[in-house]
Amino acid sequence: MLIQFGQHLGDYLYDVFVAKFDFWLAFGLIAQLLFTARFLVQWISSERAGQSVVPMAFWFFSMGGGLMTLIYGIAKREPVIILGQSLATIIYIRNIMLIVKNRGSGSKVEKS
Repeated sequence: MLIQFGQHLGDYLYDVFVAKFDFWLAFGLIAQLLFTARFLVQWISSERAGQSVVPMAFWFFSMGGGLMTLIYGIAKREPVIILGQSLATIIYIRNIMLIVKNRGSGSKVEKS
């Protein structure tokens, strides 16, 4: 039973990541990597500051990865991705706008 499960899992992973590999899969994977990079940026900045901080780069990685994921969702006609990333991207852009607006008045966001 465990061997069959392993074979089915191997077949599934091959089908998803190898047999169906195309431009959009590569684009989506890059989008996800960019989106994931935001957590690394936030973690490293927080470790350096010795407290939890959200650097400006976090929002740029969020926006870039979110926009790419939205484009991927539109191209693949995935309504869950389209709805989720549409609202999220608006929030990322708004956060960047607020940070830029308040930068001169001593924003609490770490510059990176």
